[in-house]
Amino acid sequence: MSKLLKKPTEKTPENIQAKFEKFNLKENPFPSEPVVNKDSQDKRINGDIYEQQIRTKEYDQILNTFIKQSQSDPNHHRLGYIIDTSYIGRGNGKSAFLVNLQNKINKEYCLDLTNEMNKCFSIYVTPEPGGRTKTFSKFIDSIFIAIIKSGVIKVSIGILRLEALYEIYPETAKVFNEISDEEIIENLNDLSWFENHNIKLSKISEYIINHEFLDKLPSEFPLIQEKLNLSSPFITQDDFIDYYTRVLKRKSEKHEFIFTDLVRLFLGAGFNGAYVLVDDFERIPDFQSARQKKDFALELRSVLFDGLYLNSKIGFYNILLVLHAGVPRLISDAWAESGMENRAPISPPTSSKHVIHFGKLNKEHAKLLIQKYLEEYRLDNKGNSSLYPFTEGAISVIGQLSEYNAAKILKMAYDLLDKAVQLKDIDKIDEEFVEKNKVLEDSSSEKYSSDFSDIDSENLVQKALGKN
Repeated sequence: MSKLLKKPTEKTPENIQAKFEKFNLKENPFPSEPVVNKDSQDKRINGDIYEQQIRTKEYDQILNTFIKQSQSDPNHHRLGYIIDTSYIGRGNGKSAFLVNLQNKINKEYCLDLTNEMNKCFSIYVTPEPGGRTKTFSKFIDSIFIAIIKSGVIKVSIGILRLEALYEIYPETAKVFNEISDEEIIENLNDLSWFENHNIKLSKISEYIINHEFLDKLPSEFPLIQEKLNLSSPFITQDDFIDYYTRVLKRKSEKHEFIFTDLVRLFLGAGFNGAYVLVDDFERIPDFQSARQKKDFALELRSVLFDGLYLNSKIGFYNILLVLHAGVPRLISDAWAESGMENRAPISPPTSSKHVIHFGKLNKEHAKLLIQKYLEEYRLDNKGNSSLYPFTEGAISVIGQLSEYNAAKILKMAYDLLDKAVQLKDIDKIDEEFVEKNKVLEDSSSEKYSSDFSDIDSENLVQKALGKN
């Protein structure tokens, strides 16, 4: 008989359960290494799985102190601090909190959060580890990278072109009434769309550069070049990258670009503010001398409060610095000597709205955290407890052993569940199972700091674009 028709004598077994199916789970819902990487596709580590109830107090304070305040009021808070109250190390959930705060702001650009009083976007900034962002100019590079990665320049260009189209080509602009905002922005950043619809770009560019917020931009600014320079007939976000990296040589020029020129662009596009969320801020002062700390604070004060930049005058950017428990003491002298303590005190003598204390988790928080991750990977609702296969007693022990540190809780839950699925006689994870299989690691929350200080420095802007 032909080998094509022959069958093996051993049959493949049927009805075999997947590894985590016995616990009514698709797979292990917990991250094996609980660090937040917002660019990952895995929702276990990119911040998509998030239990808001754990941080309601902190979120409400930011909402009421910053987001719901009029950006038109020059006295609105421009600098705030999210300060960890726990000294047990990293992993208290601050990065996940920031990622979700950014998502909430960008979902409707704050229009939904402020009853349309403010239209603001948010960017997420992470200084490089190993001291590579210890100067203010490198910090500005990090902000520019975050702006590029957010796509807000692309969005702003699209908004300006859309307004011009509705004014100059109203009939053609009607095609945008039936498509999503995302498709609109893609089309208006694509030269072929304008060519296919016989749109004269010169008319669009002329209309844009005469905008009340854009008519004071320097002639070399990319959008102005679209009108004046035949070699740049259609400007995209990539031209802004080229302008920042190739044309702007001095740090003063880059500061002017970020804190005046880009502010004009964003204002022209209808935004009246932005939230700069700076995670792991301690990566900056950890590597600075006392003089460098003071110089950094002076430059920060200049761009936020006292300089000649447009941002200093109107407070377009609102910066939130995330600090671990010991960082305020590390920079308090520099803040005092630079005058920053008078503007936005980091160690105020009384409770201040702009200082958001990031509290330690408790037993109920641990329960909510584990429950949220389990819900995301349930196969179906079979009537099991929302914590199954964990018992409440097990969660209590996990919380205590983990010192109620979010990263440690998730890591321990991952390890325990991975162990339990390998044992045929285990149908739940209770206190006894936790005590028998607990694995405690010294400074495990520090382990997840992602401090790759031995990696060679890279061109940050090229890295952000995925270019070598």
